[in-house]
Amino acid sequence: MDTRSCTNVAFIVFVIVNLSLFAKGDDDDDLKNGASYIFGDSLVDAGNNNYLQTLSKADIKPNGIDFKASNGNPTGRYTNGRTIGDIVGEELGQPHYAVPFLAPNTTGRTLLHGVNYASGGGGIMNATGRIFVNRLSMDIQIDYFNITRKQIDKLLGASKARDFIMKRSIFSVTVGSNDFLNNYLLPVLSIGARVSESPDAFIDDLLNQFKNQLTRLYKLDARKFIVGNVGPLGCIPYQKTINQLNQNQCVELPNKLALQYNAKLKDLVAQLNDNLPGATFVHANVYDLVMEVITNYAKYGFTTASRACCGNGGQFAGIIPCGPTSSMCTDRDKHVFWDPYHPSEAANIIIAKQLLDGDTKYISPMNLRQLRDF
Repeated sequence: MDTRSCTNVAFIVFVIVNLSLFAKGDDDDDLKNGASYIFGDSLVDAGNNNYLQTLSKADIKPNGIDFKASNGNPTGRYTNGRTIGDIVGEELGQPHYAVPFLAPNTTGRTLLHGVNYASGGGGIMNATGRIFVNRLSMDIQIDYFNITRKQIDKLLGASKARDFIMKRSIFSVTVGSNDFLNNYLLPVLSIGARVSESPDAFIDDLLNQFKNQLTRLYKLDARKFIVGNVGPLGCIPYQKTINQLNQNQCVELPNKLALQYNAKLKDLVAQLNDNLPGATFVHANVYDLVMEVITNYAKYGFTTASRACCGNGGQFAGIIPCGPTSSMCTDRDKHVFWDPYHPSEAANIIIAKQLLDGDTKYISPMNLRQLRDF
C-alpha cells in the first residue's frame, strides 16, 4: 500500500471514530434530563383510556381545549389543558410529555423521555373502577412498565439502562381516589364489601396492596419516587351536587376516609424509605394543598371552587361529565375544577409548582427539583 493510500485509510478511520463519538454524544444528550414514568388514575392519564373499550374516556371535546400541543383537540386528558404530570415534566426540562404506554408511537428512544401508564378509573385494587368496564389497575400498569424496562435494556444495554432508571428517572404515583369513589363508596358494587369490611380494614388492605406494588417497582430498579396522597374527595363538584350542599361545604365521609388513608400512607412512605436501600420516597400532601386552594380560592385568582367549568346537572354542574353537549364556562382559568371530578389546568399549575419548588408543608422530605438532582 502506498503512502497516499495509508493516509486515506487513516483519514477514513479518523472520520468513523469521530462520527461514532458524535453519535454517542447525541445518545447521552438524549438522556441528560432523565424521564418521568407516571402511574395513577384520571388525574394524570395522558390518553391510555383512548385505546381501551371503556366508559371512562376524555377523548371528546371540549376536553383539551387549552392543550397547546394538540391545538386544542382532545387527547384523553381529563382537563382543559395540561395535567400535573405534564407540567412537572416540562419544568424539569424533559423534551417531550411522557407518552401513553398504549399509544402506537410509544417505541424506541421515545421511552427514554418518559412513559405514562395512568388510566382513568384505575386504582390500587384490581376491582376498583369495575363500573367503567375497562381500566388499567396499578398491577397492570406495573406489568406494562416491566415491558418498558426490558425495552430500555435493549436500547441502552443492561448496565447503562439500570443506571438511567435508578439515577435519572422519577416514578410518579397518583392513585387511591378511585378506590374510595368507585369502589368502597359506590353502593351498587361495594355494598357487600362495606358490610363485611370496616373502613380501617379496607384501608389496611389497600395499603398492603400498595406497598407490594411500590416494592415491585423498586425491584425493577425504580429509586426516585413521588407518591401523592388522596385529595379532599368530599369537595369535588360531583359530591357537593349529589349531596345538595352549599358552595362552602364538603361531604364529610369521603374526606374522613381520605384523611384516615393519608395518615397511614405517610407511615408507609416512611417505612419504605427505611427498608428499601437506596430508594427515596417523596410524600406529596395533595390533600392539604388542594384544600388550601379550595378554601382560599380567591387568593389564587379563582372565582369559584365549587362549580365545574364543564358539566351539567345541579347548581355546581356536577353530575354529568364534560362532553360536547355540556355547558362550558368562558373563564376557564377562574375555575378550580374543570369538570365534576378533575382540576382545571390553572389549578394543576398551582399544585405542580408546590410539588416542584415547595417546602415540607406540602412535599417532604424534599421537593421534585431536589429529588431530580439527588
